[in-house]
Amino acid sequence: MDSVIILLDNISDWKPYYETNSILTVSDYLKYKDLGKESKLVINLSSDYSYNSEGYFSSLLAQARGHRVIPGVEIINKLEAGTGVRMDRNLQKTCYQWIQKNNVTDEIWYLNIYFGKCKEKGLEKVARFIFENYHCPLLKVGLNTHPRNQIETIQALSLQQLNNEEQNYFAESLDSFSKKVWRTPRSSKSSRYSIAIFYNPDEKFPPSDTKALNKFLDMAKKINIHAELITEEDAHRVLEFDALFIRATTTLNNITYKLSQVAASNNMVVIDDPLSIIRCTNKVYLCELLEREKVPIPASTLIFRSNENTFADIESKLGSPFIVKIPDGSFSHGMKKVANESELKEVLTELFEQSAILLAQEYIPTEFDWRIGVLDGEPLFACKYFMAKGHWQIYNHLNNGKSKCGDYETIPIYKVPQNVLKTALKAASFIGKGLYGVDLKVVNDKAVVIEINDNPNIDFEVEDAVLGDELYYRILNYFVRILERRK
Repeated sequence: MDSVIILLDNISDWKPYYETNSILTVSDYLKYKDLGKESKLVINLSSDYSYNSEGYFSSLLAQARGHRVIPGVEIINKLEAGTGVRMDRNLQKTCYQWIQKNNVTDEIWYLNIYFGKCKEKGLEKVARFIFENYHCPLLKVGLNTHPRNQIETIQALSLQQLNNEEQNYFAESLDSFSKKVWRTPRSSKSSRYSIAIFYNPDEKFPPSDTKALNKFLDMAKKINIHAELITEEDAHRVLEFDALFIRATTTLNNITYKLSQVAASNNMVVIDDPLSIIRCTNKVYLCELLEREKVPIPASTLIFRSNENTFADIESKLGSPFIVKIPDGSFSHGMKKVANESELKEVLTELFEQSAILLAQEYIPTEFDWRIGVLDGEPLFACKYFMAKGHWQIYNHLNNGKSKCGDYETIPIYKVPQNVLKTALKAASFIGKGLYGVDLKVVNDKAVVIEINDNPNIDFEVEDAVLGDELYYRILNYFVRILERRK
């Protein structure tokens, strides 16, 4: 597991805080190349990150030494360049409401952020958003007081600038960020590695149910791995771990992608890695990629909001009925079957609200879809997902807000038709070497790829029905193999 090193300009800078064996000066860190073989988390608290300073070189060499470091050189350069980041409307509204409530009159007001946390009640999501984009221990953020509240400046904050109250909050935030600085170890027996399993407890259709998540935790103990479930509230702790396993539905515009980026840029082993998320979560991209690589897919065409789109034109390419999808839909959401001109107009009006480009594909009715789980280029599991009763999709989302799904059947790999297996492995090879779920239909003995999922379902007594505990072992052992290889 990680050990933590806190870098300071001078040891005396730590005088207000509890004693810890984790501190080291930036000068000593630069001199000492041999700091042990175990993985390190480096928290660089130098007051000077300027180009070619000791603080700058400490982050640069930490990355060269294979240590995870906060802030990394990319973030230091981003701070130096003054590269901005925009908040969405919800965060802008949160800021403005806080300003009104607290009678802030200054044109520019400042928010201190300590490892993604702030003292100001009600601004926790704002602090977390800024930290996700500027992974730096201490930040001073200048915001304007306009209704469309926006970030004016973001600067690194030094320990020397903190008053007594802020020093206390910094210490609490550090303790939350890395529980290894001055806490007693969890056990006398140190685990080989640590894995953060990120999930969303409020998700309606999570990639893994509670029993499966507990199976991962149990298996980790058996193979001497420390695994811990973390949520968005704990996301600031991700660099404390050696690896990240995302078990929440991934999209490019939520925390899953940002967290994956942070982990990957700090040399952690990540499932799902950022590139896989980009390639899999956008059906338009995936369609173009698979067409280029000559992987069989349904007949497809793009629909643009800026064009005049007629049913006759699309029907001439795809037949009737056909399917219209938003690029980033999941679990049968954002997917409509269209059989005539009036249905097309209604569907386009609804879906163009979510995306400027839609994907239309030929409708291929089948009793079930194949799902081939692929890990590191090898088949892991195989399932048949049957359509919901009386419906053309696996999930039937009803008007009352409830959903029904079809049955499933888990199949041993050796019983999967060879054309299905080969097509799935070929398709996954163009995405990466992580964990994927390739969905296929078989038409006239030809396997056709419908989509590739970067975080396929692993549910208790479903995908694990054939392999049992072995499935959880293989996934966790993938992380171990990569970590051992990097050693």
